[in-house]
Amino acid sequence: MSASTHSNLPGGPISTEDTVLETGAAMLQEFKPVKNICAHLNAFHTYADDPGRFVEANHYCAHLSDDFRQCILYDGDGPKAKLIGIEYMITPKVYETLSPEERKLWHSHVYEVKSGMLIMPGLTTPPAKQVWETAETQEMKHVIGLYGKVYHLWQTDRGDEVPLGEPKLMTSFTADGQFDFEKVVGDRDRRFGTDWKHKMQLREGIEVPPIHPDADSAWKRRNSI
Repeated sequence: MSASTHSNLPGGPISTEDTVLETGAAMLQEFKPVKNICAHLNAFHTYADDPGRFVEANHYCAHLSDDFRQCILYDGDGPKAKLIGIEYMITPKVYETLSPEERKLWHSHVYEVKSGMLIMPGLTTPPAKQVWETAETQEMKHVIGLYGKVYHLWQTDRGDEVPLGEPKLMTSFTADGQFDFEKVVGDRDRRFGTDWKHKMQLREGIEVPPIHPDADSAWKRRNSI
């Protein structure tokens, strides 16, 4: 299912010594922050300074409170996926407390949810699929109202062997026509055994929350040019 590639990574295979040390560490250490991860989401991020240029991102998220989530972002879902960024998600209640300039760095999730782009990869065969989709749809009812702040550290879409340059602020897609949705999301769906059209239908009943006018500023800047 992973779309990541590692052919351009520097260095050779992990040594036997490192493998043994890592195996021992995994047996003795607890990795508590990582074990707090409770959800895997998949969607596409676009560069805030270059809207339309996009990257697929697998989010592995933990809830720190009812109002705050944090996600580690990878370019794939396999054991050798590259860590490419981070995303924080907050509720409207917290978003409202931010300064106007800070709010411009955050994006909405309404289009991601309602279009069927945002998914929680999971079981794909019946009857477990129906149970999983019910749980996924319920989760989308919560995610749709959250605001996200994303920075990518590794521009894997341009083939960088290692993370180069400064972190890049990313944003979400917010409307049809901003990229080749059917091709890109369709390719993703074929890998994960999902269907954005079906998910869009399942989410028709999810209420659309108001989006703060300061959010999604990258697209507003581009549309004003």
